[in-house]
Formats: sequence, C-alpha cells, structure tokens
Amino acid sequence: MGPAKQGCDRNEMIIMPAELSKIYFKLLNIYDPQGWWPLLDFHDSAKGINPTKTGSLKGYHPGLYHYPKSERQVFEVCIGAILTQSTSWSQVEKALINLRNIGCLEPKKLIATDSDVVKLAIKPAGYFNQKYKKLIAFSEFFITLKGKIPERKDLLKVFGIGDETADSIILYAYRQPIFVVDAYTKRIFERIGLIKKSSKYHNIQIFFEKNLARDFKIYQEYHALIVEHAKRFCKVRPDCAHCPLKDICKKKL
Repeated sequence: MGPAKQGCDRNEMIIMPAELSKIYFKLLNIYDPQGWWPLLDFHDSAKGINPTKTGSLKGYHPGLYHYPKSERQVFEVCIGAILTQSTSWSQVEKALINLRNIGCLEPKKLIATDSDVVKLAIKPAGYFNQKYKKLIAFSEFFITLKGKIPERKDLLKVFGIGDETADSIILYAYRQPIFVVDAYTKRIFERIGLIKKSSKYHNIQIFFEKNLARDFKIYQEYHALIVEHAKRFCKVRPDCAHCPLKDICKKKL
C-alpha cells in the first residue's frame, strides 16, 4: 500500500483494505447490481425495475452504466441529489415527478417559473423554501457549465451543496470516479471496525479510493449497496441476528 494522500491521517483508519473488496462482493452477491441513480425515464418504462431495493418505486437501470445520457437526465440527477438532502428517495421521486409535470426539469424553465409553483412541486421532499433557493442557485450554475463536467471545488461554492451532494453529482451525473461518503457508510464501517467514529469525510473517502479499483461503476454500486444494506439490516437499531455481515462485524450489540 502506497503512502497516504496529503491530508489523510492514517491513525484515524484501521487499515484492512482486503475487507473492502470482500464486503463489496458479498453485498453485490446478496443484492445484485443496484442501477443507481434512478431516472424518471425508467420510472415510466418497462425497463425500469426495483427487484430488491427498498424505499423506492422504479427508475433503476442495473448494468447500464452509460446513463445519464442527455443534458436533461444529467440535470435531473443533479437536482435529485439536492432534493434528497434530509429526506427519503421516495419523497424525492414525488417532487421530481411534480417538477416534470410543470416542465421544470430544465434549468432555464425552473428559474423562470413562479417560485410558489416550484415550491409546491418540491414540497414532498421537505424544507421546500431552502431547497427552492438551492435549486435556483444550482440551475444558474448548471447553465454556465455549457455541458462541461464541473470541478468539485466549484460545486462546493454553489449555495446548498456540501461534500456529499457534490460527490453524488460528480459520481452519478458525470460518471467520474469519486467515492460518496454518507451517514450509512460511516455507520456500517465504524461498526465493522474499518474506520473510527472520529474519522472525517475526506479521510474516509481517501480510504475507500486508495483501496478500491478507480472505477466509477464500482463506486456507484458500492455506495448504492451500502444504502440498501443500511436500510435492511444496519439501521440505527441494527438487526444483527440476520445481518449477512455479522461474521466480520466487530460491533457487539
């Protein structure tokens, strides 16, 4: 294993890189490819499926890694990443469908539409006043990109976009290999014993990226598998008795 990247405190991590791959393939074998990010095009199509996933309807495209394909789909993924802050994906789906119904899955139209109309559309996703401001700020930023892939540092300058949202946009909308760290990742891997409770976002991200093949497909699947596993077994009050990772978990609950 090579030297840690600058800014990564190796003392924060318990280095067992082989375990990351072992967990990935075990979860993949249990849950199958997840096909994130869900898209409305698949939501309304016979191609959209939900074979094993929780908390959602259709819209997944397992094994099809060339999505999103159009600017509209890219924009949908981006605003979905913003809307999903502090809420469930099923609620975000409702908001996205509402936005599509009023023709606002396009940045210029979203900006031009009356604020009360947009707020009503995104109300199912919660915090609609703040999220409206975030969507407007991002829409204005998106227009300036003119189809280019955004820099992470520039995304973080946009109102309402933090580390997790920026990385979700880069990974799922633009298919660039960056690992998304969310609360589920921290919960599962702290319990297993691969990271410490005090570990910071950036250091956890580096830990995964240094010990996995640098492939956006793997990063997408791993993140989605983590979400699925956390919802099924590794909850706030975990179901340890039935958890398929209990043989390698260090947490005694």
